[in-house]
Amino acid sequence: MPNVMPTVAKTTIHASQFPDAIRRALRDSLRSRRINPKFHYESVKQVGKWLALHQACSPSRAEASCGRAYELGFEAAAARLAGPRIHLVGLGCGGGRKDAALLRRLHAPGREVFYTPVDVSLAMVLEGWQSAMAEIPESNCLPLVCDLAATEDLAAVLEEPRAARAARIYTFFGMIPNFEPGTILPRLGALVRAKDLLLFSANLAPGADYAAGVRHILPQYDNALTRDWLITLLLDLGVEATDGAMRFCVEADPEGKGLERVAAYFDFAHPRCLKVEGERFAFEPGDSLRLFFSYRYTPEKVRAALAPQGLQVLAQWLADSGEEGVFLVERAK
Repeated sequence: MPNVMPTVAKTTIHASQFPDAIRRALRDSLRSRRINPKFHYESVKQVGKWLALHQACSPSRAEASCGRAYELGFEAAAARLAGPRIHLVGLGCGGGRKDAALLRRLHAPGREVFYTPVDVSLAMVLEGWQSAMAEIPESNCLPLVCDLAATEDLAAVLEEPRAARAARIYTFFGMIPNFEPGTILPRLGALVRAKDLLLFSANLAPGADYAAGVRHILPQYDNALTRDWLITLLLDLGVEATDGAMRFCVEADPEGKGLERVAAYFDFAHPRCLKVEGERFAFEPGDSLRLFFSYRYTPEKVRAALAPQGLQVLAQWLADSGEEGVFLVERAK
């Protein structure tokens, strides 16, 4: 019988998402003219637009073979986990539907399952929490709001006494493309311990020609739903849609790791001055503000990226289109 939905969600907020940290990160974004990706998920309005975009454009929703790749990944991960206590940590939990599907498979007689939905957005964490309520007791759900890119002590924060001595599995679905590799890969390497599992997905460049594959998927981003989602932040800050135009392009990885990414910029055609927390940010015609980026990998590039962190791919499942892959990972022995 499904659990009754609680009327209160007890959520832990990490210092990386305290108001002063958020204000500082926003000012840094405007100074550098590179928007921190987390600011596209701050409000309920933004999250609603992202969920609509994900529903319409994500291969996992539109392509049956992609959904099957996730199901096979869930089954393989559940089969490798043993013991009476399992702790699923959903890094970047989003709406939580995939984590809920994995929670369903983790149930076994005599086993207790815990879930920590983790996201930079409180609205997303609550979405993940709600999705989990049909699968586990409310007392076993341990929501956490934090900025993965700025949280140095996440491993310690996750040492929850209620889930002590539990086998742990991390999920990281659809997140790795939206972080600089030099930032997120060491974070993952530091989190995954011996005997832990990591199940994650990556957006892939299809076909044998990597550069052509990245160009092929550009329309998944350069569309009305994505533009509507990304412009929301600028409008909330005081930019007018008529101040310029949004531009999507493919660009090389600035870290020089042989990757390419799709990026979105707002190119100003008219002057605009913003005032945030008492600081003024002036944009002139010809100035550009980067709003978004998404790296594209291949299965080979995924393995190469994980290896320096001491992580190895145990198994992989790919959509027939070659545009998304699911990878089961553990610490190399």
